[in-house]
Amino acid sequence: MASLLTRDALLVALVPVALRLPWALLALPAGLVTDRVDRRRLILGMDALRALAFLFAALSLWAALPLGAAPAEGVSSPGLYLALLIAALVVGGAEVFRDNAAQTMLPALVPSERLERANGQLWSAELLTNALIGPALGAFLIGLWLPLAFGLNALAYGMALLLVAGLAGQFKAERTNRRGWKAEIGEGFAFLRGVPLLQTLAWTTGFWNLFHQMIVIGVVLHAQENLGLSAQAYGLTLAGGAVGGIAGSLMGARIGSALGPTRTMQWMLAASGPCFIGMALAPGAWTLGLCFAAMEFTGFVWNVVSVSTRQRMIPDALLGRVNSLYRLLAWGMMPLGLVLSGLVVSLGEGLLPRGTALVLPFWVAGAGSLVVAALVWGRIRQGFAGISH
Repeated sequence: MASLLTRDALLVALVPVALRLPWALLALPAGLVTDRVDRRRLILGMDALRALAFLFAALSLWAALPLGAAPAEGVSSPGLYLALLIAALVVGGAEVFRDNAAQTMLPALVPSERLERANGQLWSAELLTNALIGPALGAFLIGLWLPLAFGLNALAYGMALLLVAGLAGQFKAERTNRRGWKAEIGEGFAFLRGVPLLQTLAWTTGFWNLFHQMIVIGVVLHAQENLGLSAQAYGLTLAGGAVGGIAGSLMGARIGSALGPTRTMQWMLAASGPCFIGMALAPGAWTLGLCFAAMEFTGFVWNVVSVSTRQRMIPDALLGRVNSLYRLLAWGMMPLGLVLSGLVVSLGEGLLPRGTALVLPFWVAGAGSLVVAALVWGRIRQGFAGISH
């Protein structure tokens, strides 16, 4: 929607920045709350809040119709642009609490030895609907009527509330005493500081997410202006990434078992750099979709192994706080990647043709990913060796 209101790369990037900024602002409170309350009820409350935010966006878009042409600078509808920013902040804030609670709740539902398989099944189901069906359906709905995709998304969250409400079990961490919030957050810091492997994985995931967000925002204008893709073709290209992610989610447990967690993480990280660079060189929708698929495959195999390792290592009473600190590092760098993508394009336009500037984020992400892989290769091996002893 932002790209329909402005062609300014930085202004387009600010909307997903608003969606991801709460990960940097609210991760610590989310961890504290997750360890204090029933995690299922927290999920229900946050999904209700997200449903209301999407309904607000749909009504705001309806009131702003018809939209004017998107200008090269500034926005065609300042009120609607502000509404999108507000909705994105609310959705992102609720997502911090909801996702932290959901990830810490999983060990209460499945035994430890099945965590890789359970995480893979969860992500494959999410990708199937959120990334494979969703973009294509969203493009179709936008073609019918612009507010429709936002309104139906609000309805989908209402359906999710009913599904989660039916879960039975004990989802509140058992705790022997209640201390002040500073002391409780300090406990989480102390645990994370005492496990070098978790620190390495958190920083590595953070930089990968930064590079991933650079290309996610960069590909919007690249696909439209350089490759001339329609909204439908762009949605199908993203669906290619979802197919790769689903494959990685379902195969992650097997790959991790065959190669071992150390080599799995090392090679998946090393393979992501060429995937980013390949997206800059892809001449059309099909090749871009294949690069997306390869990139998401490596990312989700990494996730299956790293998240399962984290869930297995952290005690349940600390899981919310340590998980939130981990994700503060891992997800808090996403807004930086989005802003950096817009800045790279804006600065590149001063020296290069616009078409060339639009692919600069892919080159920066690819080179950065290869550098990170080289720096943490040995640390990952040493970290797993340390916990095995």
